[in-house]
Amino acid sequence: MDRIYLNELFDYYNVLLTKKEQDIFIDHYEDDLSLQEIADNLNISKSAVGKTLKIVEKKLIEYEQKLELNKKIIKENLLQNE
Repeated sequence: MDRIYLNELFDYYNVLLTKKEQDIFIDHYEDDLSLQEIADNLNISKSAVGKTLKIVEKKLIEYEQKLELNKKIIKENLLQNE
């Protein structure tokens, strides 16, 4: 999945995620920490970090499919630039 796209979705929908999901997403996608580094920092397994990231990615995509905030913003920006 495209990191830029996921970060855009995160900007819109992060409030719908748990604090732990937000922290893991930020650590990986914004702070560029490896799964092992995140696992060590949070005292959880590397597989738990990977699983959480997959869940967050799925949630963000589902939120966008239902609410289309990113799509609407892109459309508005295109209309303003015409």
